[in-house]
Amino acid sequence: MAEAVGSQTPGSSATRALDPLDLLAVRGLLSEEERMVQDSVARFVDDRVLPIIQKCFEEHRFPRELVPELAALGLLGSSLEGYGCAGLNAVSYGLICQELERGDSGLRSFVSVQSSLCMYPIHTYGSEAQKQKYLPGMAKGELIGCFGLTEPHGGSDPANMKTHAKRRGRDWVINGSKMWITNGAIADLCIVWAQTDEGIRGFIVEKNTPGFAAPEIERKFSLRASVTSALFFDNVVVPEENVLPGVVGLKGPLSCLTQARYGITWGVIGAAQACLAQLLDYTKTRVLFGRPLAANQTIQVRLADWARRITTAQLLSLQLGRLKDKGEMTPTQVSLAKWNNCRMALDIARDARDMLGGAGISAEHVPIRHMLNLESVITYEGTETIHQLAVGRELTGISAF
Repeated sequence: MAEAVGSQTPGSSATRALDPLDLLAVRGLLSEEERMVQDSVARFVDDRVLPIIQKCFEEHRFPRELVPELAALGLLGSSLEGYGCAGLNAVSYGLICQELERGDSGLRSFVSVQSSLCMYPIHTYGSEAQKQKYLPGMAKGELIGCFGLTEPHGGSDPANMKTHAKRRGRDWVINGSKMWITNGAIADLCIVWAQTDEGIRGFIVEKNTPGFAAPEIERKFSLRASVTSALFFDNVVVPEENVLPGVVGLKGPLSCLTQARYGITWGVIGAAQACLAQLLDYTKTRVLFGRPLAANQTIQVRLADWARRITTAQLLSLQLGRLKDKGEMTPTQVSLAKWNNCRMALDIARDARDMLGGAGISAEHVPIRHMLNLESVITYEGTETIHQLAVGRELTGISAF
């Protein structure tokens, strides 16, 4: 006899309850150490970040008081070996980003810039003297870094760089400007990329160097709990010992961006999960026309779609992390994941804002804050279009940009 249709429907008592934020039990694929890292950062976000981050966002203030705690948890340069760094694997670093961005993209951006865009190039391309001088202090949060690549005239075309450095005896003289620089105004040092007669080189510029200025960009409506700055270089003299010796050309800055983009693919999952968690609660308690919102088919379909897309993003980033830990990750794979996951998170945040109705524009609910932040995250470190074209180039063998 044929089994009756719907005799054991999904969600019936015969089916065990699932974690609504992890429907495919991706956490079960993590090692014990990876789960411990995630749990410790999750506690930090719950206890120290969430109670203050709304006010920080409203006040356009980066919670700098949290930096020593981030350092004490080993979250700065966490995937680097030696020099006071934790030496965690790539998946652990991804989980750190996921939990931090569940709090706010601004906090994840700070850790991403410090770790992937500043400490990584010093660790990978710097001299031993540079590593000893800067990395231990950066791991402790005593030195803050920023990364100067993007310029005002065109962020997606770094090869068209106008900032230049010229030799003068054993020194270099830098002139030019950078734009949209996270951490700039609070940074103790800047990894600056400049055009030279030898090709693009990386320079470590310390904050009090004459001719260097890093004014903060005001009146942002995204990443308000993050410091964003312009950088100006007016005959800034940098000694030869502050040049990164291990790389010439765009390979240097682009490799740093690959590291940071990897973390972004995980981070935006946290933002999406924060929106889903709040809307699951809201739709069960918000009563319209005599029943909770969650009892409506259109609401359930939208929530189910969010869960599907979050699950897909989790699996993409986990596989990316496993490839990275084996030394097999490629920039195109990172582009695929950043494109997919940022679009996923932004779409969910926008839909969550809509589902909240009029309340959705209030910072009392998290979706509007995450939505505004994600408008930046989907743009920086490679716009969605650039990542689409990177994947297209891989598929066809033809560059369209």
